[in-house]
Amino acid sequence: MPNRPNILPYQEFVKREYNTIHAPFQPEMDFYDAIKSGNTRKVTQLCQEPFHKKDGLGTLSQNSLQNLKYHFVITTAMIARTCIAGGLGHTQAYDMSDYYIQQADSAKTADSITSLHDEMALAYTSQMKKLRKATIYSRPISKCIDYIYDHLHTRIRMNDLSELTALSSSYISRLFKKETGHSISGYILSKKLETSASMLLYTDYSIARISAAFDFPNQGYFTKVFKEAYGISPSEYRNSQQ
Repeated sequence: MPNRPNILPYQEFVKREYNTIHAPFQPEMDFYDAIKSGNTRKVTQLCQEPFHKKDGLGTLSQNSLQNLKYHFVITTAMIARTCIAGGLGHTQAYDMSDYYIQQADSAKTADSITSLHDEMALAYTSQMKKLRKATIYSRPISKCIDYIYDHLHTRIRMNDLSELTALSSSYISRLFKKETGHSISGYILSKKLETSASMLLYTDYSIARISAAFDFPNQGYFTKVFKEAYGISPSEYRNSQQ
């Protein structure tokens, strides 16, 4: 029996797959890419086809309204994950997701779910458009940010970023600070804490496991820096949000 790949908790959390969508693959990806890029015009055009009349929706429930709600939840989760990959903060992405899923849960008709779907898609698109306008980075800094997001579970060294960009460590440090307003170490820490906060809310991983997933020296240090950033300990944060 082949060994399963060694997937880290952080990777499990960020790269969750939803395999119940049966609509054509490429149109779905075009829709998500348009949202991620903040293309409000294209998303508006793609929403012309009513969500409840969309081809290829699988049968997740024999109740047609409940079936549509399930697909709405899947779509919202996919959009949230896509926007997170595009740089939207985890907290904001999941707060928006929670809001729209709760609204869909109380919907009484297919038309109301379709209207909510279009509102949700354009809300995420607008946030990504704002993000794109506010964060236009040079190519070296964009490469550094992509690398940081892909390696939050490891210790990221300046040498890694220097080799990635073929620029000196001192120059990368100055350029990163100039363009983002943050030091590289501060940016890395903030993204590790931001994602760990989401894991506290949306997974049942222990605090020790979350600490290890982001390569903090130990749980005590993780608790210290988390409390400095959020004002409460990880356990208090998990309990208060619940």
